[in-house]
Amino acid sequence: MPDAPPDPFNPAPVPLDPLPPVGDLIGRVGLALALGFVVALVYRLTLRRENGAGGLPTTLVLLTALISLVTLVIGNSTARAFGLVGALSIVRFRTVVEDTRDTAFVIFAVVVGMAAGAGYLVVAAVGIPGVALGAAVMRYFDRPAGPPVHALTVRVGPGEDPTAALTPVFARLKLSPRLTGVGTAKQGTAVEYVYAVPVADPVAMAALVAEVHRVEGVQGVELRD
Repeated sequence: MPDAPPDPFNPAPVPLDPLPPVGDLIGRVGLALALGFVVALVYRLTLRRENGAGGLPTTLVLLTALISLVTLVIGNSTARAFGLVGALSIVRFRTVVEDTRDTAFVIFAVVVGMAAGAGYLVVAAVGIPGVALGAAVMRYFDRPAGPPVHALTVRVGPGEDPTAALTPVFARLKLSPRLTGVGTAKQGTAVEYVYAVPVADPVAMAALVAEVHRVEGVQGVELRD
């Protein structure tokens, strides 16, 4: 007797893949968490920004552990893989990643978490030192050649050009600024001139703002990274 056709309204249950023993699961997630701390440590030690790492190291640790859990849940099931992709697609980062290096470390955490969750410890053992070495080497070669460049915004009245008046100030402070932009402000009642100024000393930064503010015709001064 031929088999009855499948009922589309009562599909047969999909068998679940056998999970590793509970001890193995705990070991994999714990290892992923430990490796997440290593990834965060590599990121922090090779950081070249002066304003700190923000909350990304914490994100790297949690992301590594979470990806290991996702890998364990997916197992060998293609259906669960597509289902998790659809479910996780609703997640959006609300913080703009300013440095592409941060994106690389996020991917690094994802790969390490997948390796720990799937049990491919050799991948993590080889990948972490390799990425750490690459990040350390590039941190050395990627250092700025001179002092950091800050944006000096000088606000003056319409029709006024502060360049001539600011030249003696820049010469006195031994600075070599470069005009990078001009725009209106306060609904057209003022004009803002933006200069790129290489200055690293906080004392020199304060002196620059004070000197520029004393120039006749200057309505406001702002110095930013």
